[in-house]
Amino acid sequence: MATAHAAAPDLQSPRNEREKLVEKLREHVEKNSDYVGMSFAAEARAMHEGLKPERAIHGEAKPEEARQLLAEGIQVAPLPFLPRQKAN
Repeated sequence: MATAHAAAPDLQSPRNEREKLVEKLREHVEKNSDYVGMSFAAEARAMHEGLKPERAIHGEAKPEEARQLLAEGIQVAPLPFLPRQKAN
């Protein structure tokens, strides 16, 4: 007896409205900011201190690094997605 195999799920496409909104946000962030990887805390601090020109950035920070930035008055916010790219 032959059984019908269901097509493999499309894990790349958004499944619902929430995922569509998160994907739209991701595209906006990636298009309008520079990915700085694990250098995020250092880059944000350098811009805040006037050592580097300000620009839109996104990247990764350890929770303690993010807390320290906030304690220093540097506004940061978590993004609801993981980065697609990794910096060298």
